[in-house]
Amino acid sequence: MDKQEYLDGRKLIGDDYSESEIKIWAEEEREAYANLGARNKSEYKYKYHALNKKIGFSGLNLEKCNRVLGIGSAWGDELTPIAKYIKEIIVLEPSEAFAENTSIMGVPTQYIKPNDVNYLPFDDEMFDLIICLGVLHHIPNVSFMLQEFHRCIRPDGAIIIREPIVSMGDWSKKRVGLTKNERGIPLNIFRNIISRCSLSIKKEKLCMFQPLRYLSKFSKMDIYNNKYLTVFDLILCKFFSWNTNYHKTRVWQKFSPSSVYYVLHKK
Repeated sequence: MDKQEYLDGRKLIGDDYSESEIKIWAEEEREAYANLGARNKSEYKYKYHALNKKIGFSGLNLEKCNRVLGIGSAWGDELTPIAKYIKEIIVLEPSEAFAENTSIMGVPTQYIKPNDVNYLPFDDEMFDLIICLGVLHHIPNVSFMLQEFHRCIRPDGAIIIREPIVSMGDWSKKRVGLTKNERGIPLNIFRNIISRCSLSIKKEKLCMFQPLRYLSKFSKMDIYNNKYLTVFDLILCKFFSWNTNYHKTRVWQKFSPSSVYYVLHKK
């Protein structure tokens, strides 16, 4: 493998893996997120409510979101702001750590484990809303997963996605605080995958300005649970939207958005 073509953002590592390679990746990631600190519900805090409300949930017809699929939703915190509109929640979650959760804000919730190659075990056009926040970068075959989203969403439903668009370092080396295989999805590749999957972009917002993320980490500021700091973040990301290098090795490259937020519809 020519590692450089992946670090340059010309190819997405994992997206061309064989079935056996995908299964190995899936096993390595199965409990990895839970083991980073999400396993203990009493100590876990969700950090993105303001960001989700500002971009993901604003403008949605929530009255029609009866059946919702959460991809890798852990304890389901991302769904709590809209739970009052939902009649049924299904969470596709590989970890055993969250399987005991049977209700999110009183809404009946079923946890289902994915298979190793990421076929979604659901009927066509089964869901009104699919939410996948910070999960695709843990999955090898992103293109295939987006095709499955297209298959499982009803024609006027919505798909909400937020993912890093930076490499998150060199994944061939050990990285502190990250799972073994996670990597961002280069923005140009992300856009091409969405187009090939016959999904239309209703919203595309660059977010999570890298210096602010570092500040949040060391100061314990909850930036993306604060609506004013979230707006400030989005302004900075728009101003620096030209700076989308994938593998950032120089200081100036890190003054940039680190993630993208999408609201997608089926064409």
